[in-house]
Amino acid sequence: MLRILFCHIFLAVTLFSATAVFGAGFDIEPFLTANRSPLVQIFGLPSETSASLVSSGNWKISLSQDIASIYSSHSNAVEEILLDGELYRWNLRGQYGLTDKLEIGIEIPILIQGGGFLDGFIVDWHKLWGLPQGGRDTAPKNRISYRYTKNGVRLLDLDKSSEGVGDISLLSAYRLFENNTDLNHTDVALRAQLKLPTGDSSTLAGSGSIDFALFLAASFNQNTEYGVLGLFASAGTMLGNDGDILKEQRENIAGFGTVGAGWSPTNWIAFKSQCLISSPLYKDSSLPELGKNSALLTIGGTVRLPHAYMLDIGVSEDIAVSTAPDVTLHVGLTKRF
Repeated sequence: MLRILFCHIFLAVTLFSATAVFGAGFDIEPFLTANRSPLVQIFGLPSETSASLVSSGNWKISLSQDIASIYSSHSNAVEEILLDGELYRWNLRGQYGLTDKLEIGIEIPILIQGGGFLDGFIVDWHKLWGLPQGGRDTAPKNRISYRYTKNGVRLLDLDKSSEGVGDISLLSAYRLFENNTDLNHTDVALRAQLKLPTGDSSTLAGSGSIDFALFLAASFNQNTEYGVLGLFASAGTMLGNDGDILKEQRENIAGFGTVGAGWSPTNWIAFKSQCLISSPLYKDSSLPELGKNSALLTIGGTVRLPHAYMLDIGVSEDIAVSTAPDVTLHVGLTKRF
């Protein structure tokens, strides 16, 4: 019944969009989200990957929330891991255009980690779409338990809820190329992010490490008679020191990237999807939670609200199973002024 309801809602939105004036859409920009696995989100993988910069003297303020439901359990001859919990992460981000080519900013995360309440919903969601449960349906509901053992030594053991400010990041970007015409809009930018160890690593609110990410971001938006069609991508490298979390296994150099596309049929809505990938942030492990490349697919869209506020709504799934949360619900509100 829910599957039929979702199909009817999607069809109704699509038909309503089709009745509006085509060609009046807006540029497609990436979701402001990243991998929210408890052992990944503490590091400096960027969530801001847009190639579009703020104009000189202007601001871009955004507030986003990610609700990640996590359950993963694996073991081998020498390792055993259990990640079971729910993570709420709010990111407050301010970006300012110093010049037409240079942008600076800051990102302040606030985190709550605990047992949550979504386990039953996620089990039903997986049943609805025929997705594997991975043991979630038989595990205790709504608990927090992050454990990792290697060679008989418990290296991670967290079973208490926590809340607090996470690791704050300083942002900057430099516009390398922009071509803005009536038919298309092309942007290329070089972005950098410096993550500082301001969060409490004992509760996995931070990593205890300083991470620096440098990456290229590009986007292309084409205005057609059917609306705006957009493509975007980014790729870069993150460097960091050992920090406090599994420091003997920390991978201090990691690669990451995004690729995505979208369609805006009218001036009030856009549909988009993106895939985030990254190389492992830990070494000397064959477990997918630590030692495998991660891939996270986010599907959703953007709604233009009154006064030029932009509302992002998306749902993420770990297409590389157990390398990211099972399901992440993303909501983001952005305003340029």
